[in-house]
Amino acid sequence: MNNDIKQKIDAATFRRLINFLQKNTELQNIDLMNLAGFCRNCLSKWMVEEGKKVNIDISYDDARKSVYGMDYEEWKKKFQKPIE
Repeated sequence: MNNDIKQKIDAATFRRLINFLQKNTELQNIDLMNLAGFCRNCLSKWMVEEGKKVNIDISYDDARKSVYGMDYEEWKKKFQKPIE
């Protein structure tokens, strides 16, 4: 597989993961962290870091909006459950 095709498949897979997380809001970040070692906020931070590597400046807030599909504070109000 050449690099261009691999990059397209990787990008499509990432978009699918983001879409899955946006649709499955019952998956809480704390549960993702405990089970998988990463959460939506981690994905947002990775997006910022990867952007820097290719000289693209994306703010953490913009990255979170991309990952959550809305402003983070709005997502928290709608979907985040209190920690018991």
